[in-house]
Amino acid sequence: MNEQREAGGRAWQMVKAGSMDRLRMVETTIAEPDDSGVLVGVKAIGLNFADIFAMLGIYSATPKGTFVPGLEFSGEILRVGKNVTKFKAGDRVMGVTRFGAYTTHIVQSPDYLSPIPKAWSFEEGAAYLVQALTAYYSLFSLGDIQKGYKVLIHSAAGGVGILANRIAKKMDAYTVGTIGSPGKKDLLISEGYDEVLVRDESFETKLEATAKERPFNMVLECIGGKVLEMSYKAMAAQGRMIIYGSAHFAETGSKLNPIKLALKFLRRPKIDPLKLISDNKSVMGFNLIWLYEKKEILQYSLGELEKLEIGPPMVGHTFGFDEMKEAIALFQSGKTTGKVVITVA
Repeated sequence: MNEQREAGGRAWQMVKAGSMDRLRMVETTIAEPDDSGVLVGVKAIGLNFADIFAMLGIYSATPKGTFVPGLEFSGEILRVGKNVTKFKAGDRVMGVTRFGAYTTHIVQSPDYLSPIPKAWSFEEGAAYLVQALTAYYSLFSLGDIQKGYKVLIHSAAGGVGILANRIAKKMDAYTVGTIGSPGKKDLLISEGYDEVLVRDESFETKLEATAKERPFNMVLECIGGKVLEMSYKAMAAQGRMIIYGSAHFAETGSKLNPIKLALKFLRRPKIDPLKLISDNKSVMGFNLIWLYEKKEILQYSLGELEKLEIGPPMVGHTFGFDEMKEAIALFQSGKTTGKVVITVA
């Protein structure tokens, strides 16, 4: 990386993981890209549960010490290194990064950038990559989805849930989405879900009923706890559960409650490997940081996603860059639909 820098940037920085109270706006210098990098003027930032877990210090990939959170962004390329041929200054791009997206300027390798479709906004660009890659990799690379599968998708009104349904429908899947609030039901119906289940006091009964008619071939699981246990039981023989998150451990406040977290950890579902054999079921997990480090798989997945033509993501909520903490608080509440996006002026 070249040493040349200029003033004028801003970023949201964590002094140390463990409490949202440690998230601060700071002035930054703008780095020049090296010969193989590009400098992006960030226009929008997508929020993800991994951001929350990292800031609270319960994500295994959390950087040590001071760091800038954030995994995805969109913007306009300001400068390119002399060896870069894929992009030029002025191009609109969306990108992923191994943290560092909560900023106004970012230097990144072209390998982690994609052009934003002409009809899409910067907000839609910032809402796409993490969710789409998570949904695609879960359904195809791990789940090996086949025509006509019955698929259970939790947090179905979120960014991953909406795109996962669109992708599954390309395989003529029968999709059942679960939500925490009945107010999100109309959205799922409009998105083409075949059934919608609210995770209320009668959720287990409703899940058992639809599984009795026909068990699930696949489950996309991101909640954990009792919901995971119920979902495992609802799977068919040879069914596959793909775990990509655990919202059950998410905190709604600015700080961790160690006792509450410890109890959740101790009471977490434990699946016996011998039971997997006798039930003829599979449970798999992955995180996007791993996929980020496998550039060939990431690029292949993006190419296959483009062929599927699933349309732009749903941006449900937008906040200004100065409103980062308010956006995070709403995101933690579980009352969102679609993607929460930060716009950068």
